Amino acid sequence: MFAEGYFNRAAEALLFASTPPGQLPGDDVERQRALWAGVVECVTAHLDPAPVRAGAAPARWLDVGFGNGSLLFTAAEWGYRPLGLDLRAASVAKLKALGFDARCCDIFGIEEAAAFQVVSLADVLEHIAFPRPALERAAQLLQPRGLLFVSTPNIDTAVWRALDAQQANPYWGELEHYHCFSRARLYALLQECGFEPLHYDVSPRYRCGMDVIARKR
Repeated sequence: MFAEGYFNRAAEALLFASTPPGQLPGDDVERQRALWAGVVECVTAHLDPAPVRAGAAPARWLDVGFGNGSLLFTAAEWGYRPLGLDLRAASVAKLKALGFDARCCDIFGIEEAAAFQVVSLADVLEHIAFPRPALERAAQLLQPRGLLFVSTPNIDTAVWRALDAQQANPYWGELEHYHCFSRARLYALLQECGFEPLHYDVSPRYRCGMDVIARKR
């Protein structure tokens, strides 16, 4: 479901000039570590073959729109070499100050084809006006049989419908959300962009959220 309209670059620059509470790297890191541990463990279990082992070269994990950085911090604990992308310059500077590789750009600003074992779009895809090119770019950045992690709200849930019935669904007021996905539509889009969905889970981080792992074909 496409929300009406989307922001141009000038409007996005205004939005990204400040950082919402809870999105600055390092915020709430202890609780967030526990929330992301299951995701990193599940992704690692689906890698073919799993490269995160003693003595192996660190697998590379690209996190697009890293927010408070907790996913990258947790991936680093598992032995990954993470790279974070974000459009908020202050967040990029803070992540670098914490000793992590970060760049102030979107997914199209990375030119390292087939360089990553994992690409994550954690609560990001709904913020992208044109998700298909972004997913196709993710496929280009992944090594053969690399993994994509996507987290986004799921409109096809009993919780979503109950919130609609109560006129209390917070997502209709999210000005930065351009799309609302169902699981079926997200799976179809992933397949159209060169991915095979492997794993579905309920996100513990946001209401109605779904976590999906897909493999590059």
